[in-house]
Amino acid sequence: MTRIAAVHGTLAPHRYDQSEITDMVARRCLPDGADRRTLDRLHRAAQVRARHMTLPLDQYEALDGFGAANDVFIHAATDMGAKAVREALRQAGLAAADVDLLVFTSVTGIAAPSVDARLAGRLGLRPDVRRLPMFGLGCAGGAAGLARMHDYLLGRPDEVAVLLSVELCSLTFQRDDPSPANLVATGLFGDGAAAVVARGSGRTGQAAGPTIVDTRSRLYPDTGRILGWEIRDSGFRVVLDPEIPGVVRRHLADDVQDFLDVHGLKPKDVSAWVCHPGGPQILEAVGEALDLPEDALDVSRRHLADVGNLSSSSVLHVLRDTLATRRPPPGTPGVLLAMGPGFACELVLLRW
Repeated sequence: MTRIAAVHGTLAPHRYDQSEITDMVARRCLPDGADRRTLDRLHRAAQVRARHMTLPLDQYEALDGFGAANDVFIHAATDMGAKAVREALRQAGLAAADVDLLVFTSVTGIAAPSVDARLAGRLGLRPDVRRLPMFGLGCAGGAAGLARMHDYLLGRPDEVAVLLSVELCSLTFQRDDPSPANLVATGLFGDGAAAVVARGSGRTGQAAGPTIVDTRSRLYPDTGRILGWEIRDSGFRVVLDPEIPGVVRRHLADDVQDFLDVHGLKPKDVSAWVCHPGGPQILEAVGEALDLPEDALDVSRRHLADVGNLSSSSVLHVLRDTLATRRPPPGTPGVLLAMGPGFACELVLLRW
């Protein structure tokens, strides 16, 4: 098994109430004199109170095109990622030279050399550190990153792996785009990062988190156009279909039950559900599909209200918050789950 030694989440430096962000979006995305009642309604429906942004609000209107936004992404993601990894390693009682694998996931910017390569020298990682940059997994990237770390450590049980997620969603907002998908996204997504340190079963040392027992990935047929990006000169234009909660309701219960059956478990045996907070309707669909108790997803709902959806980083923040505020009884099973473009679901079985 893989043992999670530390989980650290961090947020972008500028925090704003939802109403302030809505006003900025109205100026940036709606035509002059346009009726903003639909925008206001969609932002209220997101049930997000405040979010953290990479830049001060007044600087977003000055970003001109994909290149300018991506330059900000590279600089800010490297800074934020360095802070997240350093703190996670400190909590785990490890040095940068102890890291054998660095997994990096993001869907809100691109870089070559990748952000993980840019971090290697800055953090003091060994020159022979293995790196696995991942792009395109979207909100599922945090769960998928845990799974890929687990795969690696099963084969190298004496080693240490680090997962870093950095998502600067505000840099993808599309100026002059009043489409419902863009208006929903501008009311839902925020900026943050998270780092997870994991040890293989043969590596001794402190471990604040659960063990990873098993993982599973699932792609749903004929759903490739319901979530993702359209890549344009202006950058990443969001694809966000209202059908997503319906896909969750149709498929998730069978997938989770099949996954748990392998280990002789039922959903009622799970002591904590660490669920990516994709939005109020997604959380409602997950709760209904799995027939969960009313309070089972409270940690995810609080995260969404406090900082919004941080894409792949969010489920790792929810894991951190579960450990800090609602830690399950030792030895009990947990399920971490997230969904993203594909349309795909990532499941991770934990033991607390």
